[in-house]
Amino acid sequence: MSQADRLFQIIQILRRSSLPTTAKEIAAELEVSTRTIYRDIFNLSGRRVPIRGEAGFGYILEDGFDMPPLMLTPDEVEAAVLGAQWVASRGDPVLAAAAYDLLAKIKVAVSQSLRPLIADPAVETRPPFNPTSDGIDIARTRAWIHEGRKIRIEYRDERGNRSQRVIWPIVISFFEQTRILAAWCELRQDFRNFCTDRVESAEFLDDKHSLRPTTLRQRWKRYMAERPK
Repeated sequence: MSQADRLFQIIQILRRSSLPTTAKEIAAELEVSTRTIYRDIFNLSGRRVPIRGEAGFGYILEDGFDMPPLMLTPDEVEAAVLGAQWVASRGDPVLAAAAYDLLAKIKVAVSQSLRPLIADPAVETRPPFNPTSDGIDIARTRAWIHEGRKIRIEYRDERGNRSQRVIWPIVISFFEQTRILAAWCELRQDFRNFCTDRVESAEFLDDKHSLRPTTLRQRWKRYMAERPK
């Protein structure tokens, strides 16, 4: 790896972390010595890259640093291609179309030498085997998650029992064969997971729930972390 590539990677490592990152951690990822990282940090600071920190404590890239966002490496391009393939074959129709649009935009933005990685990729995902059908509009559900609105659903559990629920949708998890909608359930007064293929009908309500979407998601994450395994 050239020094220019290494300096770029150091910026990327610092950019993706909200906590201080030590020279030892950076050196381990880039497979170089800690002394080399100290020298590179000094060089970056000399080029007015706003890195704050010190040896032994760690380094942080300050907010406001502007670097062209699509100076991608070959590995990053292939990661984007693989992710877009997965979304295109397993996401809802809106997300699938967005995945193809994303690849088209990346292809225009990257250098000529990287475009074959998109046009003729060396990575691929297999189409899902016997995927299930959603009983709820996933694209609209994503919009309701962002807007903090409620959904009334008729749901069929694994035993075939049906019930009506008003839920506060939180996040949609995409699995190989199916999708799971995590939500706060007003009927159970607790967090619940709903298989989207078991939703018999859905009514998207105008009513907003009482929490900000980010607050609701944080409470759900704490619940998931603290519940018995």
